[in-house]
Formats: sequence, C-alpha cells, structure tokens
Amino acid sequence: MEKERKWICMAISMLIAGILTGMILYRQSVLVEAKVEKTQEKLAEEVLRFHVLANSDSKEDQRLKMKVKEEILVYLKQKLPNAKSVEEVKKWTGSHKKELEQVADQTIREEGYSYSVKAELTESYFPQKTYGDVTFPAGEYEALRIKIGKAKGHNWWCVLYPNLCFVDATNAVVPKKSKQKLKTVLDEEEYEMVTATSKFKIKWFFFGSK
Repeated sequence: MEKERKWICMAISMLIAGILTGMILYRQSVLVEAKVEKTQEKLAEEVLRFHVLANSDSKEDQRLKMKVKEEILVYLKQKLPNAKSVEEVKKWTGSHKKELEQVADQTIREEGYSYSVKAELTESYFPQKTYGDVTFPAGEYEALRIKIGKAKGHNWWCVLYPNLCFVDATNAVVPKKSKQKLKTVLDEEEYEMVTATSKFKIKWFFFGSK
C-alpha cells in the first residue's frame, strides 16, 4: 500500500510539473509571437515591397511575369533615386506609375501578348520571406504592385526599400547598406530577430527577453 501511495504521489507530481512546464512554455510562446507581431508592424512602416502578379499559373504566363519583373527592375535600377527614406520611394513610385505601366506594357507586347497592366501602391499580406540572412515576418506591408491581365497567377515579390530586389534568396548575406537602414528603425532585439529568426526565437523562448 505504501509503495502504491509513493507511485501515486510521484505520478501526481509529474503531472503537476508537466502542467506548469506547459503553462510556462505557452506563455513564452505568446510573448515571442507578440514580439514578432510588433516587429512586423514596425518594419511595415519602414519598408516598401515590390509585387508582380501573373495573369495565370500557365507556364507561358509565369515566364512573362518574370520577364516583366526583370524589365521593371532594370528601369528602377536606372531611374529610382538613391532615397534616404521609404516615404521618398513611395512618393517617387506613386508619381511614376504611368511610366512603370509603359515599361511593363511594352514588354508584354514584345513578348506577343495583349494583356492589360496596372501599377498601384497598395497594402497586401505577405508570407514570411527570407532574403539572404534577413527574414521579414508575415503580415501586411505596403507594396508597389504590378498586375498583369487577370492577375490570378502565382506572384513574385521582393523588398524595394531598403533595396533587396537584387539579392538572390540563396545568397548568404544582404548588403551592409541595406542592413544599416534596418538597424536605424529596429531595436537590438528586433534586429537580431530579422537577421537570425530561429536563433532569436530559441533564445527568447527559453530565457525570455532581457
């Protein structure tokens, strides 16, 4: 009987310990997600993304999307001023939508299609995306959007400010100049999160914020 009591006490202790551990881990998880959400909201105020939507998911339309993307980026690389803030970039793109549409339209015609094209500044939901060693949390961001035809196909996106559009997603490192701009709008912990998301979450999850 005494042995059974010990086993019961041990089982109850383990159950209580498990419940308490679960509560602690859940609380830490909530705190981490809140931090991610706060960082995303702050980033959304300081970045402008670039979004190209294909007419459809057909092989031809997806190829055309990439061709339009490439020509728009060539135009932006040549014409977009070396802006010091996201507001400057938004203002410039907002006043050059017609020119962007013309570049896209010419590309579409040269490729043998007659799709309409529309350039707009709009807010869109973006999934989590990594550029080199920088990760942007999922959420709503303002973007320069190029819509081709029905715009029902898979899309392509990058960050126009700070400029990450010319960074290969498989590349290991984002240019220091682009990172420096992120550093000016994020605190140390937030910057650590977007430059090493998994390590940040592990540290925060088990040790908490300092």
